[in-house]
Amino acid sequence: MNTNKNNNTGNGNFVSKQAIKRIPFYLNYLKAAVIDGKQSISAPVIAKALNLNEVLVRKDLAAISRHGGKPKIGYDISDLILDIEDFLGYENVDEAVLVGAGHLGKALLSYRRFEEYGLEIVAAFDSDPAIIGSEIHGKKVFSAERITDLTSRLSVRIGIITVPAEEAQSVCDKLVEAGVLAIWNFAPVHLIVPANIMVQNEDMAESLAILSRYLSEKVNG
Repeated sequence: MNTNKNNNTGNGNFVSKQAIKRIPFYLNYLKAAVIDGKQSISAPVIAKALNLNEVLVRKDLAAISRHGGKPKIGYDISDLILDIEDFLGYENVDEAVLVGAGHLGKALLSYRRFEEYGLEIVAAFDSDPAIIGSEIHGKKVFSAERITDLTSRLSVRIGIITVPAEEAQSVCDKLVEAGVLAIWNFAPVHLIVPANIMVQNEDMAESLAILSRYLSEKVNG
C-alpha cells in the first residue's frame, strides 16, 4: 500500500518504499531456488539473476533478515524466505472485500495465488441484479447497498475497488465508513480519503501511456 513513511523492521533498520517493491521479487526467486534444490544463496547471485544492483540487494537483505548471511556461503534460503514473509506479513492472511464484480473484478476473484501473498477476498459487491446472490469462484456477490453494513460486520480492513470512475469515490466513502483502512483502487480516478487511510492505485491508463511513450521513442527515435 502507498505510504510516505519508511518501514521499520524488527531489527531496527528502515526499508524504503522502493525496497518494498523489490522484496516480492526476491521471494519468488528464492522459492524457485528451493524447487531447484538449492539451500543457500548469496546477494550477488540474487542481484545477477534479477538484474539488480548488488549493493541495493545487500542492503535490502540486511534490513529484513534476522538470521543474516554467512561469509562464502550466503543466506540460508529457507530462513530468508521466512524472514521475508514475516516482514511482508504474509503469515497473517488479511481479509478483503471487492466492489465491482465485472470483468476485472471477476478476474481478481478467480486469482488463486492471493492467499500466498497474505490476501483473501471474502466477499464481493455489485449493483447488477443479474449477478447479486451468485457466486464467483466461491465468493458470494452481495448487493452494493450492503457494502457498509456487511463490511463492518466482517471487520474487514482492506477494500478493492473495480467499479467505473464515476462510482469509485462513493464506494470508497462507504468502505471507509465501514472501517476499511487500506484501499486497492483499480478505478482511473484520484480518491479523496482521510489521512489515516492508505490507497494503492493501479492506473492501467498511466502504465499504458508509459509503455506507449517508450515504444514511440524507440521506434521514432
